[in-house]
Amino acid sequence: MNYEAPSFAHSFRDLVVHRKARELAKDVFDFTLTLPKNDEFSLKDQVRRASRSIGAQIAEAWAKRRYEKHFVSKLTDGDAEQMEVQHWMDICLDCGFLKQADYQEFIERLEEINRLLHGMINKANMFCTNSPDTLHEATEEYFTA
Repeated sequence: MNYEAPSFAHSFRDLVVHRKARELAKDVFDFTLTLPKNDEFSLKDQVRRASRSIGAQIAEAWAKRRYEKHFVSKLTDGDAEQMEVQHWMDICLDCGFLKQADYQEFIERLEEINRLLHGMINKANMFCTNSPDTLHEATEEYFTA
């Protein structure tokens, strides 16, 4: 990925993990369009809601970064949602709704989100500053251009 990382994030939208979560949620939605119609309100709904919740939890964490424990708690909730999506992808594979290659791609993307979230959790003090308008971060892996 070639982009120049800002020296600080102005919004949760500047976070790579949020962008990846949004892309994943869209791709999960597109995938669920292929699920059987008789599954409209169970598996389809569950996997869609969990995938959409990952980015929502990241956005909420951003709003709570004045309080490090709340920030970490919301990121942990986001990580729990990505684990739920992994579970539902396992079910989709087991039921024959998902090809092995597509399953593996989803799992790899979810594991990347997991790593990024854990990186943020482990460096929470860098995100939780006294000023809600600045973020001091030395590495570029967390930001989009």
